[in-house]
Amino acid sequence: MSAVQNLAALEGDIKALGSIGYGLAAIGPGVGIGIIFGNGTQALARQPEAAGLIRTNQILGFAFCEALALIGLVMPFVYGS
Repeated sequence: MSAVQNLAALEGDIKALGSIGYGLAAIGPGVGIGIIFGNGTQALARQPEAAGLIRTNQILGFAFCEALALIGLVMPFVYGS
């Protein structure tokens, strides 16, 4: 089989490939969110008087990580078909 025939055979399964791609793309933001809140909890335990600043930074970091996950969700639909 040539490369063109292989691509033609995969054309019907492009949605499945997009789903697999999103699953892999969600790993990074998931790990990032875990690190953000884990380190934030440690920081709050060590310095409770800085709770407002730490919590603000946690929320900003969470928003940026979640934006990456949403971009990963949208890209298979944009480029898939």
